[in-house]
Amino acid sequence: MKKNNLSAMSRQGGASALVILVMVLFFGSLLTLVIKVGPAYMDDLTIQEALEGLDGTEGLSRMGPAQVRTLMNKRLSVNNIRGFDAKDITVEKDGELVVINVDYEVRNNIFRNIDTVVHFQHRYEMKGK
Repeated sequence: MKKNNLSAMSRQGGASALVILVMVLFFGSLLTLVIKVGPAYMDDLTIQEALEGLDGTEGLSRMGPAQVRTLMNKRLSVNNIRGFDAKDITVEKDGELVVINVDYEVRNNIFRNIDTVVHFQHRYEMKGK
């Protein structure tokens, strides 16, 4: 009976060096991707919160597109969003309703000539007070 236990123990060698190397490379590349692309998603969440914060702003329906962009730029600079261009914001007015479209993309260099492109598109309909 002891002989069976010893033979079973000798067959359990664990992970080989190749498997461990593949696992380290996989999780290392996944971590690199999260570190490079994650801030773009965090900035997008901040941009969404700033746009949603415009809803109910005093005199929003009377503002022109340039004034709305200026207001957005102020809010984004307070939140330390520097890479966003106000030209990516289009403002349309339909009576009292203000429609704001945001369409932009973020490009990040991952490694040498490998890049990521993340595209964000949002549409908000809001009224001012």
